[in-house]
Amino acid sequence: MPRVLLVDDSPTDIANLRKMLEKNGFDVVEALTGESAIEKAAAEKPDVIVMDVVMPGMNGFQATRTLSRGADTASIPIVVISSKSQETDKLWAMRQGAREYIVKPVKESELISKVNGVING
Repeated sequence: MPRVLLVDDSPTDIANLRKMLEKNGFDVVEALTGESAIEKAAAEKPDVIVMDVVMPGMNGFQATRTLSRGADTASIPIVVISSKSQETDKLWAMRQGAREYIVKPVKESELISKVNGVING
């Protein structure tokens, strides 16, 4: 069962995304901040990270950059999920190391397709 590290500061978004992922056969681990995402990614070695952008403290762009450049975490693909819908936001996420970008509200079919896509190469 593929393991997903789900990073979001919103309990509602975590619950909704967890439901979508678990329904489709994923094991979900949660982090509520960018800082805890970095710690959990190194400890848990998930197959993929689903990362929100707007969070207090370290935002999702900063956490993605740190993870994508970390010796222990650089090989873990990251899918960024954000309410930011501008093309510049997507480009910035990709420059930080994200492999995919999804605009909220998240559609289950798009989430599962992109998560499976980055896991399977």
